[in-house]
Amino acid sequence: VQLVESGGGSVQPGGSLRLFCAASGSIFSRYDMGWYRQTPGKQREWVATITSGGSTNYADSVKGRFTISRDNAKNTVYLQMNSLKPEDTAVYYCITVIATLNYWGQGTQVTVSS
Repeated sequence: VQLVESGGGSVQPGGSLRLFCAASGSIFSRYDMGWYRQTPGKQREWVATITSGGSTNYADSVKGRFTISRDNAKNTVYLQMNSLKPEDTAVYYCITVIATLNYWGQGTQVTVSS
């Protein structure tokens, strides 16, 4: 399984970005997908999860501002990020877990700064 993130960039506080995670393989629809983020010197932090059935969960720090969604026909999971804050600055990673193995993408940088 290969995961490739895109959509990161620089934005001012209050702005929006949409992240994309494209997955290889035909079994994408069977698995839960998630987003994590990491800043230098800190542990990777869970952001959001979407199950194979479409149920979603969010970290308290992003609830109400971020939306995770998926398009199984396109093997893609999205993270819509609104009302961005400087503390959202991080490298964002896509993840799926298959048979107890974690599969990560390479990450995409999001910078929120005025």
